Amino acid sequence: MSEKVAQAHEIRNYPGLPAIKGEDLAAAFRNHLQSSGIEITEKRVGAVYAMGDYFALQIGEEMAEARAVILATGVVAANPLPGEKELMGRGVSACATCDAPLYRGKIAAVIGYSPREEAEAAFLSEVCAKVMYFPVYKGEPDLPGTVEIIREKVTGIEQADGKRIVRTESGTYEADGVFVLREAVAPDQLVPGLEADGAHVRVNRKMETSLPGVFACGDLTGTPYQYVKAAGEGNVAAISAATYVDAIKKNEK
Repeated sequence: MSEKVAQAHEIRNYPGLPAIKGEDLAAAFRNHLQSSGIEITEKRVGAVYAMGDYFALQIGEEMAEARAVILATGVVAANPLPGEKELMGRGVSACATCDAPLYRGKIAAVIGYSPREEAEAAFLSEVCAKVMYFPVYKGEPDLPGTVEIIREKVTGIEQADGKRIVRTESGTYEADGVFVLREAVAPDQLVPGLEADGAHVRVNRKMETSLPGVFACGDLTGTPYQYVKAAGEGNVAAISAATYVDAIKKNEK
């Protein structure tokens, strides 16, 4: 959220802070986190799996466990590519560091929606025999020379003869695996079994989702997309998650 806030020229509807610059509000958020001793990690969560009485979080090549999960991912701005959802998990992935070992010595195609995704493409180039990179943004990607950069608009993903096909406005490209990398992942893709409403997650007033132990807040739960709304829902989600974990601990005694 801090990156989105920092980009705002001026925010006029945050209580007690009239006409504050976005970068100043973002700095205040970061300072509050630091003073509370809350650690921030840049590691990406590729998937969250409900395992009964706990959740398993796939974080690159690592796995972490949690009793409760709060989703505050914002909304996915880009619509899924034709064929993306149908082939997800069947040769199409949203996490390169998670699934790279599956394509060792093979051909991979990466569709990157921001410069941040270049690191995952570079990682793949160390594992795969060939990596093709399709940037969906302006600017020149900073990638190893072994990565083939293809500046063509991707129109869809297909499957034929056991291979995945990236179709562009200019042609087709064959690969063993396709990685569609965005800054945010669709909620029902991130958490299998989660009830979604388009790009949003269904919640009640306690910010509870359809999966016990999973809570959501902010833009992810729907409009209005406002900072004050996101902050309020975050507070409710945190209280609900703490209450949920406390109840589990009491039942274990």
